[in-house]
Amino acid sequence: MITVRFPDGAERQFPKGTTGWEVAKNISVSLAKEAVAVRVGEELWDLTRPLEKDTLLEVITRPTGTGLDILRHDAAHVFAEAVKELYPETQITIGPSIENGFYYDLYREKSFTPEDLERLEARMHDIVNRDEPVTREVWDRQKAIHFFKDIGEFFKAEIIRDLPGTDEITLYRQGDFVDLCRGPHLPSTGKLGHAFKLTKLAGAYWRGDPKNPVLQRVYGTAWSNEKDLQDYLTRLEEAEKRDHRRIGKEMDLFHMQEEAIGSVFWHPKGWTLYRLLENYIRDKIAAEDYVEVKTPQLVDRSLWEDSGHWEKFRENMFTVQDEDKVLALKPMNCPCHVQIFRQGIKSYRDLPLRMAEFGSCMRNEPSGALHGITRVRSFVQDDAHIFCTEEQVKQETQKFCKLLQEVYKELGFDEIIVRFSDRPPVRAGEDKVWDKAEAHLEEGAKAAGLTYTLNKGEGAFYGPKLEFVLKDAIGREWQCGTLQLDFVLPERLDASYVGEDGQKHRPVMLHRAILGTFERFLAIFIEHYAGKFPLWIAPVQVAVATITQEADAYAQDVINKLKEAGLRVESDLRNEKINYKIRELSLQKVPYILVIGKKEAEAGSVAVRKLGGEAQEILTLDAVITKLKKEALPPHKSQQLKETCT
Repeated sequence: MITVRFPDGAERQFPKGTTGWEVAKNISVSLAKEAVAVRVGEELWDLTRPLEKDTLLEVITRPTGTGLDILRHDAAHVFAEAVKELYPETQITIGPSIENGFYYDLYREKSFTPEDLERLEARMHDIVNRDEPVTREVWDRQKAIHFFKDIGEFFKAEIIRDLPGTDEITLYRQGDFVDLCRGPHLPSTGKLGHAFKLTKLAGAYWRGDPKNPVLQRVYGTAWSNEKDLQDYLTRLEEAEKRDHRRIGKEMDLFHMQEEAIGSVFWHPKGWTLYRLLENYIRDKIAAEDYVEVKTPQLVDRSLWEDSGHWEKFRENMFTVQDEDKVLALKPMNCPCHVQIFRQGIKSYRDLPLRMAEFGSCMRNEPSGALHGITRVRSFVQDDAHIFCTEEQVKQETQKFCKLLQEVYKELGFDEIIVRFSDRPPVRAGEDKVWDKAEAHLEEGAKAAGLTYTLNKGEGAFYGPKLEFVLKDAIGREWQCGTLQLDFVLPERLDASYVGEDGQKHRPVMLHRAILGTFERFLAIFIEHYAGKFPLWIAPVQVAVATITQEADAYAQDVINKLKEAGLRVESDLRNEKINYKIRELSLQKVPYILVIGKKEAEAGSVAVRKLGGEAQEILTLDAVITKLKKEALPPHKSQQLKETCT
């Protein structure tokens, strides 16, 4: 007999060789039905793998994060089997699970079409209906290489050849299909269910290298049940409607073109939106005693070598040769901020020093990774670095978290997920330094009242970090804000202050951002509101549209008075039908339309239409201006006004 312990502390006895699936059935039939794998100690195992000794065991179920990853990986295998049945000349390469689904990279001379995807999806359903057993096999590496070469899978043979570790590898077999995989997998294809869909085609280079063959990438999504699948597909439809690229074109905010790949051409309305957001953040950080700086774009290679960025980020840095020097366009601001800190002698009385910059950065992102303004090469960060003592870390963490939560709430994001990312496998600094850094940051996070999950191994190379993830209006998650604790860079770049004891000490450096990259945040912001922005940040707050040319003179007077009141105004005095004008202005997401005809001109009034509403309200011009001025106050100033009035 063996003893199986469970996460809740309970223990049960089972015969040696009992499988994880049998353990789940022993607990309850419903648990066994939902089970997809078991965690044995720290490893994930197939449900059908026998247990040979005492162990800690956790049953992994379908709806959990790990359970969904396993389902999605199974879906990728079922897809690959469908490919080999319908298009046997195709070579399969890799097919991992990803957020919301999976993809598989394929090599085939002929391009796949949307009609091919329909056929493949139908065949996947057939494979699920067959309920083929999925079995794990351990092979000798050389045997596996020869096997895949013999069946014409040369990419797969190359993967196996380059695998690190032992001479034994694991393969999984379902029906006539065999694939390299670490596992775990479901007991049979039928257990996958039918909650999956192939979604799109894309291209990719073999192993991400442009010198290698071009592969065809097929994306799919898979869920634990049909309802979750349909909910996701509905979200996809809604996301399509909210796509920032489409809305950006409709509202005339920006465009991008091949001559400046990865960079944004901001149009007047888009740049107004950008500046309003920047000024809002500037006001918020000024109130928290940040000092704003500006640092160079081109910096000598030697500084990046000293900071450690040359070794870690060289491939993503744009460089310029200048006589006998190599300069780099800065990919981040932190080393430059340390240079400002190092000017003159700093005392403990000068700390904390909160140094902010709307820093323009450049990163050589692969062209295939670029997407609208969510992933660009030229960008600006709302970056800041807090230089403080170790004793100040807790308080500064609290202050930053409070500021970040205020900003997100005022910008309309009410749900925030926090992740604590600890030391990565490749890092700078000794373990004892990391122990101290993680302890300080965790203490600050707890003092700030944060509830967070561990994001193991995902810290920056110089220190642990808190990651702040927003949920948007349709439930998507976006990692934006970050707070990173760094003992390494001040040491590497020789930053110091004079302590109360008269001796030199290294400051702690807190790297922090609230919005992160401006361009990316604005894409999120556009999609969150679907372009229907709160009045304070709408590029055009009010439009004046005339019914008849007889009202033009009065309309111009209305426009002038609205501008004098500080409102951003657009007009449409064309000789067009009013319904046509209203449709156009509504498409441009103008929050308020003031309709003026002969009757309004004579009465000194306006007909007010709010975006999304059918009804209109007749008000005097003074009443409209009072109403709009109050609504157009930025949220932090509106709060200040309320407090003053109180």
